[in-house]
Amino acid sequence: MFSLHRAIALASVELVSTLPLNGITIGYEDAGNGPALVLVHGHPFDRTMWRPQLDRFAREGWRVIAPDLRGYGQTTVVPGVTPLETFARDLEALLDALGVDEFVLGGLSMGGQIVLECQRLFPHRIRALLLADTSPHAETADGKIAREDQARRLLREGLASYAHEVLPTMLAPHNIRLLPATARHVLRMMTTASPEGAAAALRGRAGRPDYVDLLGDIAVPTLVVVGEEDEFTPVELAKFLHSRIPGAELSVIEGAAHLPNLEREVVFDDVVLDFLHAVITPE
Repeated sequence: MFSLHRAIALASVELVSTLPLNGITIGYEDAGNGPALVLVHGHPFDRTMWRPQLDRFAREGWRVIAPDLRGYGQTTVVPGVTPLETFARDLEALLDALGVDEFVLGGLSMGGQIVLECQRLFPHRIRALLLADTSPHAETADGKIAREDQARRLLREGLASYAHEVLPTMLAPHNIRLLPATARHVLRMMTTASPEGAAAALRGRAGRPDYVDLLGDIAVPTLVVVGEEDEFTPVELAKFLHSRIPGAELSVIEGAAHLPNLEREVVFDDVVLDFLHAVITPE
């Protein structure tokens, strides 16, 4: 079984690949051979959010690409506002540079919204979708105010206090107790995130478009996954996505909150691999 302790140890010694693209340097990991699977992390995390999946999916016959988004991890921080389209264009440029024409695209939370933006911009390149713990709706008026307040707080205070506050919502409280290595990993990602990068993303998400009308036009196999105990993007949102996307599959992960890929990594991986192997045959 994959060990998160081993994953974190590997993360400390492996050198991330980088490419200069779109006026910034993008950090990413590229593991395995076969059909391309691109995984987009959420806020305020980095590519190591997907380390368990990089390891297992690569062994299962997939080429797994996990980038650091603009402002996170080893990718250049650009203060100000980062719209979802900018994140999507960075991904497009990275995949062009890597020679990847078609790919399965998955994302969690903010990453799922970026996936929907990619679906809006270049659907012809996407072979299947994974939408995890995410929402297709535009931000509400109150939500825009809250995101701006949060952006200002992160710029003023950094992420340490915020990270400790939201940890019991990112992870189910029982998983913080039972999975201390996972809790430390999630805290590390949040506390080491750039305040400028995180604030720019928050402001960009505040202005995101509504993707609801796009859902009915999705013509590729789609898997919707959500943690049963997710408070940020509850099961009802996943059911909404499932109901609006033609032919979509839905999996609710028991015992997980907002990060089922880390809280219940084996179950999450099994669900995703069953879906992938059913819709695309590894080379």
